[in-house]
Amino acid sequence: MPRRGLPLQGRARWLLLGAFLILILLLFAYLLECTPPADVNQALAALPGEPYGKEYYQALLQEQEERHLSRAASLKRQIAQLKQELQEMSEKLRGLQEKKEGPGPQSLIEGRDQEPGDLLEYLHSQIDKAEVNTGARLPSEYSLVPFESFTSTKVYQLEMGLTRHPEEKPVRKDRRDDLVEVIEAALDIINNPEEDDGQEDNAAMQKQTFTESQLFEGLYRTERDKGTLYELFFTKENSHEYRHVTLFRPFGPLMKVRSTSVDTASSIINIIVPLSGRTEAFVQFLHNFREVCIQQDKRVHLTVVYFGQPGLQEVQASLRKMSRFINMEFSRGRGLDIGAHAWEKAPDVLMFFCDVDIYFTLEFLSTCRLNTAPGKRVFYPVVFSLYNPAIVYGNLDFPPPIENQLIHKKDAGFWRDFGFGMT
Repeated sequence: MPRRGLPLQGRARWLLLGAFLILILLLFAYLLECTPPADVNQALAALPGEPYGKEYYQALLQEQEERHLSRAASLKRQIAQLKQELQEMSEKLRGLQEKKEGPGPQSLIEGRDQEPGDLLEYLHSQIDKAEVNTGARLPSEYSLVPFESFTSTKVYQLEMGLTRHPEEKPVRKDRRDDLVEVIEAALDIINNPEEDDGQEDNAAMQKQTFTESQLFEGLYRTERDKGTLYELFFTKENSHEYRHVTLFRPFGPLMKVRSTSVDTASSIINIIVPLSGRTEAFVQFLHNFREVCIQQDKRVHLTVVYFGQPGLQEVQASLRKMSRFINMEFSRGRGLDIGAHAWEKAPDVLMFFCDVDIYFTLEFLSTCRLNTAPGKRVFYPVVFSLYNPAIVYGNLDFPPPIENQLIHKKDAGFWRDFGFGMT
C-alpha cells in the first residue's frame, strides 16, 4: 500500500505545479490586455533612431481608410443628386413634348428668342417689353397707338366700330366687363395699399378711401402683341390731389384651339336676290354672276324674287327657270323669305341674302363657305360701299370700267359697318 501512494502524490504535485504555471500565464496575459498602449510619440522619443512601431502604421492606415470612405460617400451623394436632377429634367422635357404633340391647347411661341418655362414669367416679360416701361421710337405720328378715354359710365372712342358713336355706354359685354374689372382692381390697390407702393410721403392721401364715383378719368390703349395699358385717376370733390394707378393686362402666348380640315366641295350657295325694276343694275349683276359663279365656281344657285310688272319681261328672258315672279309691292324681307322657302333640293344649302348692286369675287364665295356652319353660325360680311362714280371720276370723260373702280380707298367709298342686309 505505501508503494502505491508515492506515485499518486507525485502526480498531484506535478498537477498543482502545472495549474500554478497556467494561472501565472493567465495573470500575465490579463495584465498585458489591461495595460493602455504606449503613445507613439513617447515610443519614438524613447527610442530615437528606431523604426516606427506597428501602432503608427495601423493608425495611418485607419486614417486613410476613413478619408477614402468619406470621399466615396460624398461622391455617392453627388451622383444621387445628379441622377435626381437628370430625372427631373427628363420629366420636364417629356411634359413639354406631350404638350406640343397632344390634342389640348398648345403654346405657339417656339419661334421666340427664349421660351419661358413659366407662364407668370412670360406675362412679366410682356410687361417689361411694353411701351409703358421701355418707350418706343416711332417713324411718324401715324404709328402711334392712341389712347381712348373712359369714365365709370362712358367710353370716348376713336375707333367707333359698328355703333358709329364716338361717345357711348359700353355696349359690348366684353368691354364692359373689362372696364369694370379694371376700376375694381384700381380701387382695391388705392384703398388697400401695400408697403412698396411708394406713398409714404403722403400719409393723409393714402388713408383716404375712394369709390367708383370718384374716378376722374381713365385711359387705355392696346398694343396688339403685348397687352392693354390702363391709366386711372381718382380724386375727391374740390380736391387738387389725384391718385394715379397704372395697370397692364398682358397678353399670353398664342394657344392652339383646334386644327381641322374643311371640305367645301359639296357646299352649294343659293343666292337670293329680291328685285323690283333696276334692270340695268340687274344686267350688270348677271354679268358678274356668270363670270364668277357659272364659269368658275359652278356650285352656286341663283333665286330672284321679282316684284311688280315693270321690267318683268326683260328679267324673264334670262331667268325663266330660276325666278319667282310676284305681282305685289316690293318688300325685301318678304322676297328673301319667299326665296328661302322656294329651295326644294339638298337641305344643307347655304343661303346668301344679296342685293342686286353687290359685286363679289370667287374668293368671297369661299369666305362664305368657310365662315358659316349649318344651324350654328351666320356670316354677316361688311361690304365696301362705293361713292357715285359720276362724282368720284367727274374729272374724266368716262368713268373707268367697274373692275377698275373696285378699290378700297377713302376717296372711293367707305365700309358700311352699320348695315346687316348682306347675310
